[in-house]
Amino acid sequence: MNYDWIIGLKSELFTTLIIVVLLLIKLGKGMRNGSLLQITQLLLLVNLALAFGWNGNGYLFGNMFQASQLFGFEKAILIAGVYLLILVNHQWLEKQEHLPEFLVLMLSALLGMQTMISSGNFLMLYLSLELATIPVAAMANFDLDKKRSSEAAMKMILSSALSSGILLMGISLLYGATGTISFEALPQALKADNGLHLLSLVMIFAAFAFKLSAVPFHLWTADVYEGSPMPVTAFLSVVSKGAVAFVLTSTFYRAFQPMFETWYQLLAIIGLITIIIGNLFAIRQDNIKRMLAFSSIAQVGFVLIGISANSPAGLASVIYFVLIYVFSNIAAFGVAAVIAAQTGSEQISDYKGLYANNKLLTWIMALALFSLAGIPPTAGFFGKFFLLTAGAVRADFWLVIIAALNMMVSLYYYLRVVRNMFNTETAQPTIAIPVTVKLGLYLCVAGILITGIAGWIYDYIAMLNR
Repeated sequence: MNYDWIIGLKSELFTTLIIVVLLLIKLGKGMRNGSLLQITQLLLLVNLALAFGWNGNGYLFGNMFQASQLFGFEKAILIAGVYLLILVNHQWLEKQEHLPEFLVLMLSALLGMQTMISSGNFLMLYLSLELATIPVAAMANFDLDKKRSSEAAMKMILSSALSSGILLMGISLLYGATGTISFEALPQALKADNGLHLLSLVMIFAAFAFKLSAVPFHLWTADVYEGSPMPVTAFLSVVSKGAVAFVLTSTFYRAFQPMFETWYQLLAIIGLITIIIGNLFAIRQDNIKRMLAFSSIAQVGFVLIGISANSPAGLASVIYFVLIYVFSNIAAFGVAAVIAAQTGSEQISDYKGLYANNKLLTWIMALALFSLAGIPPTAGFFGKFFLLTAGAVRADFWLVIIAALNMMVSLYYYLRVVRNMFNTETAQPTIAIPVTVKLGLYLCVAGILITGIAGWIYDYIAMLNR
């Protein structure tokens, strides 16, 4: 008997197994939240190990599902992101009355992202995208006693419905014009000068841009981030955006290769506008979640520039940057979650004097923000360096220069947080850090440092793409 299908689906099957285990626990006698979180973390570690090992190239379900070592690595990044999110948000999760339901929703979204990465045609992509989106809208409403949480969920579901409709329309036009929705067959059917093909490309990109929060499709982002619970905000910012970046890169590189000249200009222009608008709006924010929301918008602009390279270096730089972004952003959200859990504050102005009695939190937040800003020698510097280097492959140096100048602009709002934390005029009370949260923060710090210092990590990602 051929068991190759099990190897190809191992991450998805194990994620489904975790969901089933959580459902059985919920239907049974139940379990203390602390024990439930420990079991979930252990199972996620096993899933992470499976995602890294025994990956091969293969096709399932009539090429609707494709497996490869590169896709396995991308899934491993997402699983690691979910594992770290559970660690650093342990305080919030442990207090939840409906913790099993929350974990099932989060893992269902992760399952959708995993199948989305391995999609071999647009039908599989659309179904996976819906599975990855709808549970997150329910998660956004998990602060049941707060109206802004319900508002965040409503805004997200409306924007998701609109983007899904646009995506379906683009897929329909593409199928009507070419007779296929397969990523393998589309390059032979597409023509760069066909108006209907161009329209379908623009609509499909617009749907992805909604999910990525690229300008001008970003208007829902800050409100949803602010209103959602901290773990959901981090999940949207890190895991969700990382998955969509992987899929956008894969889709354009495989399906829309004949239309490269068109989507290169589209990505370059939208990427620059996204960086500029994200930075300008981030400067004005005093809420840490809104600031990180607009920061994530600006980061998406750099990702789009890396994707525009249309080369193995472009793909490797995007995956490498998302890996770094997982560690950096989860570290920042983790510190914010600890502070919010004990002080109830999400305002940057209330971070003044944090260093006096909370040196560990201060240094971890500073390191995370330095990495997000792209300050050497943190990993974020190398991530943006590789993205811009890949984006400069066509010698459009205006693109790289404007993007690099915006890195300097971003220093203002990142360093504003750091300045407040090291302010000596006041002192914040000591904040207790649970052991589990501390472990998650230490892992994020190790990830920021190791991915920046160890050059073999980028080489390994580039090797997977050969």
